[in-house]
Amino acid sequence: MAAPSDEEGAVGPRCHHRSTAMLDVPFLPFCAFLGTLGLLCVAMVGTWCQHWRGGFSLDGSSRTFNWHPVLMVTGLVVLYGAAALVYRIPNTWSGPKLPWKVLHGSLALGAFILTVLGLAAVFCFHNSQGTPNMYSLHSWMGLGTVLLFSCQWAAGFGAFLLPWAPSWLRALYKPIHVFFGSTILMLSVASCVSGINEKLFFSLKNGTMEYKLLPAEAVFANTLGLLILIFGVLVVAALARPSWKRPDSDSPDSRQ
Repeated sequence: MAAPSDEEGAVGPRCHHRSTAMLDVPFLPFCAFLGTLGLLCVAMVGTWCQHWRGGFSLDGSSRTFNWHPVLMVTGLVVLYGAAALVYRIPNTWSGPKLPWKVLHGSLALGAFILTVLGLAAVFCFHNSQGTPNMYSLHSWMGLGTVLLFSCQWAAGFGAFLLPWAPSWLRALYKPIHVFFGSTILMLSVASCVSGINEKLFFSLKNGTMEYKLLPAEAVFANTLGLLILIFGVLVVAALARPSWKRPDSDSPDSRQ
C-alpha cells in the first residue's frame, strides 16, 4: 500500500485545526451569554415564587419560604459563578492582582450572605409551621454545600488576601482552592435542582393538578432547573478551558 503524500497527510492536521478554531469562542461574548443566562434563572425563580407560590413576606408563612429558592439561586449559583470567573477576564492577566482578588472575594462574600439569608428563610418557615428541619437529602446536601462554601471563603481569605500568608502556602493551597471552587458550584446546582423537584412534589398534590400530569407550573419549574444546570456546566467548562486561564506568574507569557 502506498504511503500517503505530504499533502494528504496534512489534511488531518488542517481539519483538526479548522474544527478547533470553529469551537474557539471568545471569552467576553461567552461571558455575556452566561450573564444573560444567570439573570434569566434569577428572573424565572422569582416569577415562579410570585406567580404560582403566592409572593413574598416575612410572616413565617409559605411566602417567607419563597425567599429561600430566590436567594439560593441568586447567591449560591449565579453570584458564586460570577465570582469563580473573575480570573478568566483577560484584563486580570496583567497589572496588580489585588483589586481582582478583592472583587473575587467580595462577590463570593455577597453570595455567601445571600445564601445565609436563604437558609434563615427556610428555617424560619419550618419553625413557624412546626416542620422538622434537615429531614431530606436536599437539606443535607444544601447545608453541607454552605458549610463547605464558608470554609472555602475563610481559607481563601487567609491564604490570598492576608499580606502575611507565605508564598509557599499560597502555591500549595491554590489547586485545592480551584478544585473545591468547581465542586461547590456543582453541589450548589445539585442542591437547587433537587430543591425545585422536592418543592413540586410537595406543592402539586391536594387541591392542584398533580405533578405527574405536568401542569404549567411543573413545566416552568423544570425548565428553570435545566437552565440552572446548564449555567453550572458552562461555568465549570469555562474554568477548565486552558486558553482562558490566567498565565502563571512564572510562565514566559506572564514575564513578557
